[in-house]
Amino acid sequence: MSWLDRAHGGLVAPRRVRVLRDHLASILPPGVRVLDVGCGDGELAAAVAAARPDIEIRGIDVLVRSGTRIPVAPFDGRHIPDPDSSSDVVLLMDVLHHAEDPAALLREAARVARLAVIVKDHVREGWLAGTTLRLMDWVGNARHGVRLSYAYWSKAEWERELARAGLRADWRLTTLGLYQAPASWVFERGLHFIARLRHDGAVGAVGPKPERTS
Repeated sequence: MSWLDRAHGGLVAPRRVRVLRDHLASILPPGVRVLDVGCGDGELAAAVAAARPDIEIRGIDVLVRSGTRIPVAPFDGRHIPDPDSSSDVVLLMDVLHHAEDPAALLREAARVARLAVIVKDHVREGWLAGTTLRLMDWVGNARHGVRLSYAYWSKAEWERELARAGLRADWRLTTLGLYQAPASWVFERGLHFIARLRHDGAVGAVGPKPERTS
């Protein structure tokens, strides 16, 4: 194991789980059934379930690991093997940029989600954005055998694909707090976002009142 693996596993990954757990726990509607697409070992999902015992959460992944923290079923990475509107919320947590066809998977998530799709991903904008994102991706995922396609979308591409999927954000955050300074100066800087997406034209609240986006 390299020093990069040790640093990521000991410092970056635990903080990521805590930060994303808190964001998800604050925006998930009460009592929902959640499908975590590309859940990995289920550590984040299990942390969310512990913080929100009112929800039910399960996962699917292309690569099902041994000893997962939540129930995980295999899928082909493109077609979610569930009926329309069969889950209240679908999570896509740093998943789309690994997908063989990210636009198709986003549309599948919209099909399966009754209330909302929650996405955590990246925006390829700014100086050396693509290079920085590739480095983060390789350090965090290569040792797990995760497919690294480095398919990061620009802001315009995100807007186009969300419109094609019939989704719009009712809550969005671009300063997540995933890294401490000085690492945040390099690895945060608007490259990450988390958003709760609703079907375009949907009415009524799906969860906590949206905070001001940033």
